[in-house]
Amino acid sequence: MKISVSILNSEDKKEMIKTLNNTNISYIHMDVMDGQFVPQRTLPYPELKELSGISTKKLDIHLMMNSPEEYIDNIKDLDNIENITIHLEIEKNIKEILSKIKSLGFKRGLSIKPNTDINKLVPYLDDIDLILVMTVEPGLGGQQFLESSTKRLKEIKELIGTRDILLEVDGGINNNTINLVKDANIAVVGSYITKSTDPVSQINSLLV
Repeated sequence: MKISVSILNSEDKKEMIKTLNNTNISYIHMDVMDGQFVPQRTLPYPELKELSGISTKKLDIHLMMNSPEEYIDNIKDLDNIENITIHLEIEKNIKEILSKIKSLGFKRGLSIKPNTDINKLVPYLDDIDLILVMTVEPGLGGQQFLESSTKRLKEIKELIGTRDILLEVDGGINNNTINLVKDANIAVVGSYITKSTDPVSQINSLLV
């Protein structure tokens, strides 16, 4: 399983990225919030651009935004982005936005909140490269993993069938809960790493 480290709760994001550059993680996960889809507001474009310039890892961009189109336009020239994920729950222009992400050369992600019916993913399964399964309510870092997510993950994997779609999980992942999401290809891990006095050891505990 690949590890994508969320820097949402990092007190010094630049220093954390420099630390992560020298580890075996696969991605740095950037949580972008508009203050509308979720109450919090994070990572305006100038800040993301600056952080992108520090990272030697691929970026895993998670847009918690009602209208992500303009932000996608802003970030399209950042050359270390791999995934751009939007939320299923925005419910408007989803296919058009996914098509735009693909045309820019990025992997198309669709995220689903814990209480959203997984069958709402079905119309988009042939238009995406990745499903980001929220294992907490989106917005705040440091929340506890929702144990119902293990069954939900299996059900989403069945929906995917033989399609070439990556499964990513996000929320409450640590060295214990990572064992509950073995159906995932990528685990987003935040506070377990970024709030530790020894982030490198925490990463190594996940990669065994």
